[in-house]
Amino acid sequence: MHELLLRSWWMLALRGVIALLFGILTFVWPGLTLLWLVALFAAYALLGGVVSVIGAVRHRQSDEKWWLILLLGLVSIAAGVIAVVYPDLTALMLVLVMGANALITGVLDIAVVIRLRKAMRGEWLLILSGIASIVFGVLVFLFPGAGALALVWLISAYAIVTGVLLLALAFRIRALAKAVGLGTSRTAVHNR
Repeated sequence: MHELLLRSWWMLALRGVIALLFGILTFVWPGLTLLWLVALFAAYALLGGVVSVIGAVRHRQSDEKWWLILLLGLVSIAAGVIAVVYPDLTALMLVLVMGANALITGVLDIAVVIRLRKAMRGEWLLILSGIASIVFGVLVFLFPGAGALALVWLISAYAIVTGVLLLALAFRIRALAKAVGLGTSRTAVHNR
């Protein structure tokens, strides 16, 4: 594995360049990125729904509750169709689900602290976490467009950081490969 990594430093560099390009393009075209996320969700929902429907219909003779899987598949297909027909609405709903999740988990975090306050140390951290979640959730509901943009920027930042780290690692491995005499060309690899 070590030698493979030394000889294949360029794969890490290529992955780093691809991640950097993705991150930069995501930052430059956030609306397009959000639509691609919606498209991926639509494909996931449609394909998952079709698989569930097929599985339910195939096994309807052997399982009396087959209709639950059928219903699951039909709901998933409907969600996929809605995502295709109304992509802007789907993006908004994705953000609102994130906001709702933040509100609910924030309230539950605080409820846990109240319930366990005598048995718990450092409970203020969980209270702060709960408050931060509630504030985030409220802000998402007040400004859902900003929530969608923040999601895209987070993806962009992740891709850029990952790209930079992969490139740094690739060039570090390349230098190590040269130092141990493995070389970096294809002929050097095949002659060893």
